[in-house]
Amino acid sequence: MTRPPTAAQRRVIDAADPVTGRLRGTESQLAALVKRELAFRHPRPPHDHFLTPAGHRIREETANAAESAPEAAEPAREPARESSGVFTARVGGEEGIDSGPSRIREVHSAWQGLLELRRMTNPHGVVDRPCAWERTHLVQAAALALEAAGHRPADAPTDSEGYRVRATPQPEAVAVRGPDAEALRECAATLEQAGWQVGEHTEPRTGARYLLASPRRT
Repeated sequence: MTRPPTAAQRRVIDAADPVTGRLRGTESQLAALVKRELAFRHPRPPHDHFLTPAGHRIREETANAAESAPEAAEPAREPARESSGVFTARVGGEEGIDSGPSRIREVHSAWQGLLELRRMTNPHGVVDRPCAWERTHLVQAAALALEAAGHRPADAPTDSEGYRVRATPQPEAVAVRGPDAEALRECAATLEQAGWQVGEHTEPRTGARYLLASPRRT
């Protein structure tokens, strides 16, 4: 069984860019993470190091533990991303998340980071289709594409306006719901432009329309 990372290695993992997984650390720390298959060294200059899916899982476990721990010193209504320091795309239905200028800057930065991750990890450096990270974080990836394009997420669990992105039983597919047909068409256009395959479907029982979106491979 693989030994868990050391405290120093965990600090390097926890400090990785939340979207791209780009790492900063000493050569020995990065080499040790590569040896444990928690990171990889990109073959193209400047040969930066990035988290592997296993490294991302460790980082997310740490973030989830931080979110669930008692926060006596934090305000009770503080958004989860503020307490953990981890950027999270809005999937719709969250409460207490800032939607002001700072959030817009964060979303723009996250989207640019994701495009850079595509360039660094996709074959031939293409940025017009999703990368491996997006295929293992389907809901976050689709939600980030929508939020970065200016679509409005639902602001609360009971909010009937705005988009909602949810996982589905189908492999590599998410469901996107919106308030009306026009909003769904706009979401579909955005996702297709971001490299997703999108189809419109109808709920058999309710007749409600929704999108089924999957990352495009070619």
